[in-house]
Amino acid sequence: MKKRQLGTSHLFISEIGLGGMSLSTDKQKATAILDMALDAGINYIDTADLYDLGANEEIIGTVLGKRRQDIIIATKVGNRWTEGVDGWQWDASPTYIKEAVYKSLKRLGTDYIDVYQLHGGTIDDDWDGIIDTFDDLKKDGVIREYGISSIRPNVLKRFLPASSAKSVMMQYSALDRRPEEWLDFIASEDASVVTRGTVAKGLLTNNWKERLQRVNGYQTYTIDELTTTLTDLAKHYEDLHALGLAFNLKEPTIASTVIGASSQEQLAQTLTAYEKINAISNFDKANALTKADQYVDHR
Repeated sequence: MKKRQLGTSHLFISEIGLGGMSLSTDKQKATAILDMALDAGINYIDTADLYDLGANEEIIGTVLGKRRQDIIIATKVGNRWTEGVDGWQWDASPTYIKEAVYKSLKRLGTDYIDVYQLHGGTIDDDWDGIIDTFDDLKKDGVIREYGISSIRPNVLKRFLPASSAKSVMMQYSALDRRPEEWLDFIASEDASVVTRGTVAKGLLTNNWKERLQRVNGYQTYTIDELTTTLTDLAKHYEDLHALGLAFNLKEPTIASTVIGASSQEQLAQTLTAYEKINAISNFDKANALTKADQYVDHR
């Protein structure tokens, strides 16, 4: 498993990351997936304090305890939930961030977080306070690096130039190419992109025909457009799963593509596809057959 530098940081993360959100709440099943990922050379594990209301961090923490030195752990903050109350609310205040980070540390069973990410954000947030808080946590050794999970250009333009953030998590795939307009900007700010939504809800896997039956379109694609696009891609590329990974990893700004797995079988499929990405070097057809959409909102 190859690794790439996260921005200009000292962290080198695996080209495939494991997304924690899909992990089973059954600790035995989740641990088996995590161990399989680490044995395959995956060192980047992405979670959030919101996932399963903290239980996801706890499960990952059980594996961290055994193999902490092998793992670069990324978690997120900002979606505040209260035990016994349905739903959650946005809270990016410095006070809450400082409170939440220590709760995440406890659940993860570690004394530092490698990459701490703001789990969203709006242009109206207190960005000076947020950045100062992250910088203080980094200075104190509580976190090693920080970043943001956002697809809002106005937020990225406000946050990145004013901070030392090294990571931007964005939804990006051959079926959602909106971030392409912003990759050079993000790189110019010494940060990398970590992608989510890479296989587009399974549409960019070899089970795409089955997945088509479960959707009524995707992003700006109607179901007819989606059917035509995937059919044409499959004619030109032997393995759509490998294409999905290779399409993202062709971009030097992208450090890792995070893929969820709810079973060892799913993870195995991703690992098999990853072994084939070097055989894909021409993306002209993929670019021609897919939409180069741009963000409309939050500009």
